[in-house]
Order: sequence, then C-alpha cells, then structure tokens
Amino acid sequence: MPENWVIEPVGLPLIRRICHVCGSETFRANGKFRVNANHKLLDVWLLALCIGCGETTKLTVMERTNVRAIKPEVLRRLHDNDTTLAAELLQDPGVRHRNRVALDWGDAWRLDTGAPGHVSHEGRDVTVRFAAQIPVRPVKLIAEGCGLSRSEVDRLIADGKVVSTAKLGGKLSSDFTFTLKR
Repeated sequence: MPENWVIEPVGLPLIRRICHVCGSETFRANGKFRVNANHKLLDVWLLALCIGCGETTKLTVMERTNVRAIKPEVLRRLHDNDTTLAAELLQDPGVRHRNRVALDWGDAWRLDTGAPGHVSHEGRDVTVRFAAQIPVRPVKLIAEGCGLSRSEVDRLIADGKVVSTAKLGGKLSSDFTFTLKR
C-alpha cells in the first residue's frame, strides 16, 4: 500500500544576509511589512531582525508600484502584517534575487508521514509531497520517515534497496516518489 508523506512549513525560514552592524549572517523575518506611499506609488518592504544584534533590515518587495496595480486583498494582507504572505514572498525567487538573500529552512519544516510507526519490515512505496518549496535532502527525509540513520539510508541507496526516479543526492523541493525494498 503506497504511503503519502508531506513536508510542511512550521514557521518562517531564516534569512541569510550579512548584517552591516555586527557581521552576523542570519536574520529572522517576523512577518511585518512597511508600506510607504508617495502619492499614488507604493514601496513595500518585508522587515527582518538580525539574530546577533537586533538590527532591522528591509527586504524590498515592491518599488514605486502604482496603488491600482496591487490587488486590494494583497494590500490588506500587507497592512495586516500577514505571516502567510511573508512566507509566500520569501519563497518568491524574484524577491530573493532582488535582495541578494538565501533562505535557511533548518527548523522551519516538519515531515508528516501520516503513520505513528516508522519501521516496516516489508517494502514501501512512498510519495513525498511538498506543501511549500522547501529544499530538503531526500536522504534526511527517508531517514527521518523510516526511523533509520542517514548512513544506513546511504548504504541502502548504494545497495539498490532505495530506488527513485528523482536524484537522491543533493536537495529537492518538488514532489517525488521512492521505493524502499527490505
């Protein structure tokens, strides 16, 4: 029987950027926005705090955008400091590229296997679905989901007992399937 696993975000990821005050490389977004109006043009920033010194940095979301070009629902969410919108914007490659930042999803996700027990002595067909584009190493997912060590998963892959059409080395952020043969 096929299993369905889901990778779910449980918070906002850390932002990798160098602080100009203390030199720390990590900022934490708290979901707050700053919206500045200049006549009919809006500038929008996502605010983030340095982990080291608490200095605030602004990540540009929109620059000199006509207020009529922004959907009223999005504008309301910006004014309400919607953390879901902040998560969506952090996952936008354009926003990350414009601000020259990278994301660290370390403790901001969880694996839901849908089953209380981990270890199975027969084969398993597993579909892994990502609720958000969170880059995760498949070896780490398989180890966590099956209750194995990473080195044991690496050995199973080398022995051909873990098979997938997706590349299991490196990181993935899109849905994939794998088969574990015991």
